Amino acid sequence: MKPPLGVILAGGQATRMGGGDKGLLQAGDTRLIDHVIQRLSPQVDGLALNANGDPTRFADLKLPVIPDSIDGFAGPLAGVLAGLDWAAQQGAETIVTAAADTPFFPCDLVPRLHLATEGMQHPLALAATPDPKRGKARHPTFGLWPVALRDDLRAALRDGLRKVVLWTDKHDGRTALFPDEDAFFNVNTPDDLKRAETIAKELQ
Repeated sequence: MKPPLGVILAGGQATRMGGGDKGLLQAGDTRLIDHVIQRLSPQVDGLALNANGDPTRFADLKLPVIPDSIDGFAGPLAGVLAGLDWAAQQGAETIVTAAADTPFFPCDLVPRLHLATEGMQHPLALAATPDPKRGKARHPTFGLWPVALRDDLRAALRDGLRKVVLWTDKHDGRTALFPDEDAFFNVNTPDDLKRAETIAKELQ
């Protein structure tokens, strides 16, 4: 199987941060999105950014910027679809997605997602972490997605589907369990950003 392409999902509305692009916020000396690029790029065969609006605000990243093709705010699945369509143009078979506001996700994300999908015709998996109440919590913006299912996803979105796990469960999607409960800590509030700055300093 060909190595996956990487797609950073930056299409969220950031309502709890007052709007704007969370990925462009600073965590220490580095923006959140730069942390994400540093962790994802060694694991994939190329990167693109899923974002809506004026793409020039990301010009310094020197990445392809791919907007949603579904009208309205359709959530992360719309970004996944945009990534799959882009990957199809590159001749790729799979993509791995990561969220632009989750700066410290595991550096072995891609190999563990691949391991979880061994034997699947269309490899599909979400990252997960332990959860005291539910057993495990899936992280729908971190996944391995097959290009072969992009038209099925497009049809589901046009029919109004928005919840990621409903679609992945339909296709027997698997989970890659990461032991650290905070492995996919994401920045939603100003307090989260302060925590991210502290973590960034500790990692320097």
